[in-house]
Amino acid sequence: MTFWRLDNLKSITGGTWLARPAGPEASAQGLTTDSRQSSTGRAFLALKGERTDGHLYLKQAADQGAVLLIVDRDGPILQGLPPATPVLKVADTSAALLRLGAAYRRTLEGTKVIAVGGSNGKTTTTRLIEAVLSQRLRGTASAKSFNNAVGVPVTILGARRGDQFLVCEVGTNAPGEIAQLAPVIEPDIAVIVSIGREHLEGLSSLDGVVREETSLLGSMHPGGSVIINADCPQLVDAVEAMASAGGAASIVRFGTSPRADLRVTAIEPSTSGVRFRINDRQWLSVPLLGRHNAINAAAAVAVARRLGLDWPDIEAGLAAVKGPDMRMQRRIVGGIEFINDAYNANPESALAAIQTFKEALAGADPAGAGPQRRVMVFGDMLELGGAAPDAHREIGDAIVASGCFDLAVFVGPLAMFAAERVGRAWPGDRVRIVETYDQAAGAVGPLLKRGDLVLLKGSRRVALERVVKALEAEGPA
Repeated sequence: MTFWRLDNLKSITGGTWLARPAGPEASAQGLTTDSRQSSTGRAFLALKGERTDGHLYLKQAADQGAVLLIVDRDGPILQGLPPATPVLKVADTSAALLRLGAAYRRTLEGTKVIAVGGSNGKTTTTRLIEAVLSQRLRGTASAKSFNNAVGVPVTILGARRGDQFLVCEVGTNAPGEIAQLAPVIEPDIAVIVSIGREHLEGLSSLDGVVREETSLLGSMHPGGSVIINADCPQLVDAVEAMASAGGAASIVRFGTSPRADLRVTAIEPSTSGVRFRINDRQWLSVPLLGRHNAINAAAAVAVARRLGLDWPDIEAGLAAVKGPDMRMQRRIVGGIEFINDAYNANPESALAAIQTFKEALAGADPAGAGPQRRVMVFGDMLELGGAAPDAHREIGDAIVASGCFDLAVFVGPLAMFAAERVGRAWPGDRVRIVETYDQAAGAVGPLLKRGDLVLLKGSRRVALERVVKALEAEGPA
């Protein structure tokens, strides 16, 4: 493919040769930024991250068979490389990666590119869309939560010639991040799953969240469609205003609101998933816990209908979906059942997790023994700025109001605001405090007993999944 010729990569990135390729026909078979992956036949682009620097692994990538090294510095880092390895120096490898992603996207003329944004449910909705579309179409989707300035171009560059769809998850932590990614993606279909109190440290308010998420629409492919959650009035109003000013060609609304085109008119959660009805006609089921996943699935239905799939294929795709890790993921370790929702947290997702836990209990077999105890392990919700104390107090009140927990363990300094609210309503032996994230793995396990049902919820940096890993390491009780 002409795109992957090394001289074309040089042209796209505006780089200069530190070591030239053998000839003008030299080409790569793709690109990687991870030296732990096989580099055979691919270009290796060295990125500097929070924990390490890809420039430290240039020799490793070359020894693995990389046909091109893309760097933004030279000197001693290039010592010891095989002499025949081409090296391209660019001004900034992060910027070069975005330029490569944007250029490759423009070659995907027969591929419908779908961008999935929103405060909660992006990864799950990406998996739902992929599962449904794969019933009839060939395509590629973001792996895991590849939704930032590295993950998005890597996802695009991983698309195959002849793909009929490409699903890109799009995330943000601060104003302007989505606006940077949108022109790289140029979506044919933009999905905004939800609006909630995310990253308020940078986005300030719900209005700021709406502005950030809707910036995805500024780079729509001509004739594109926007699929939005009708249960978020601020979002609907903002998108409709943009459309009337000459934005997206069409809008499809999903959700429970009367404003929805694809309206979820019934939701029946159970211990095995959720069943829901669209427009009082079509019943569908998805094997994911929580009524919020009926809404996520409705977004996937909207995409599928937009691309011409019929109801039997949609039904089969939803039924076959496998949820992403650490999103309401059930796991039994040492006789303790965990519902692991510890990938990330904000107030809306924490409230949804508590509601889902309560519904799972209500749907349990009344003749069964039931859990010995019901335990909430709640870690800090980060990046909420000045709203953090009240947001954590709100979750504390919700834990009490749910009436479904026997013990609550709070991890981190912000979670103490929730603990204080719970402590007002419960006796002291039902409330436990873990002051730091690193202490959680060793401190929570001894509080649990065989037969407990445990909900884990906290932000990514809290890493509450370490509680499960610590128990796994202990082996059978």
